[in-house]
Amino acid sequence: MSNVTSTPIDMNRTAAPATAPKRSRGPRLSGVVWLTWRQHRAAYWTILAGAAFSVLWMTIQRADLIDFLTIHGWPGELSADWVQGAGTYSAMFNKVGLGLGFIPLVLGVFLGAPLLAGDLESGTAKLVTSQTVSPNKWLAAKLGISTVVVVVCMTAISLVFGWWWAPVKDENNILDWTAGAAFDNTGPVPVALTLFTVVGGVAIGMVLRRTLLAMVVTFVFGVVVQVVWAMNRLNLGQVVTRTTDKGVDGSSFPKVPSGSLQLDQSYVTGAGDTLGTSTCVHAASKEARVVCLEKADIVGWSVDYLPMSQMSGMQWLGSSILLGMTAAVAGFIFIWTRKRLV
Repeated sequence: MSNVTSTPIDMNRTAAPATAPKRSRGPRLSGVVWLTWRQHRAAYWTILAGAAFSVLWMTIQRADLIDFLTIHGWPGELSADWVQGAGTYSAMFNKVGLGLGFIPLVLGVFLGAPLLAGDLESGTAKLVTSQTVSPNKWLAAKLGISTVVVVVCMTAISLVFGWWWAPVKDENNILDWTAGAAFDNTGPVPVALTLFTVVGGVAIGMVLRRTLLAMVVTFVFGVVVQVVWAMNRLNLGQVVTRTTDKGVDGSSFPKVPSGSLQLDQSYVTGAGDTLGTSTCVHAASKEARVVCLEKADIVGWSVDYLPMSQMSGMQWLGSSILLGMTAAVAGFIFIWTRKRLV
């Protein structure tokens, strides 16, 4: 960070001298907004450039995928042998999805944690807020610009990844929609997860006031967020149960929509109760098993599953929860600034 003098600074004035010629192009930033952008411009430009590269790369990969599918009959019914070359694309989707999943953690550590901690540790926060800029205005500029950069970049990545995946979205053997590689990188989820991790990192840095320590703690915080989210992702959906009463041979098994995630299956009795599929598994012969099933009054199957049609609703519900917690953390940050920021 460049050295600053103790000369009072009017942060409401344009940073450029009054006699300087007007710029013919580009946005004109002034005051605390200009200061914030200039102070963190390396991080912001790195994030924007990384997002632009990711978008371009995924666009090229989608074109390659479309060429492959077209050869096999897409957009109509695909030929039977198309799956022979699909393994390459499945591996690519999963690797890219895994890599994108680290973005919230990386931005939380390298953007969120140092955002306030660096200024508090160096004393810059006290200098800036002792001028004509209020702590809330300074903080709003810090969080506002960072939020805009994160939202723009993660929205672009989410849209393009979803666009790339769309032609094979119904094929779970390519990419399972319930896995983090798909669920966490499409729709509003990547934006919400990243914002929560970044704003959480900002709060951690504000409280600890030490950049390195804040980055370490934010890393742990980000990992915990990812683990808790992964453990509760499927709980956002409404489990659907489908039953039959036509016996328990293979042809009577309930049919579920394509792409659904089967959670459980069991036997159904004539009274409507369910029994585990291990019932009668130890019967000595096929005839003995039939007798055992009849004795247990088993008449059909019961299957619990999550249909793929719930994916969007699950994503928006989870994102709403994350954004609500992000707003709560941001409110805590602003309340903290009134007495303890400097």
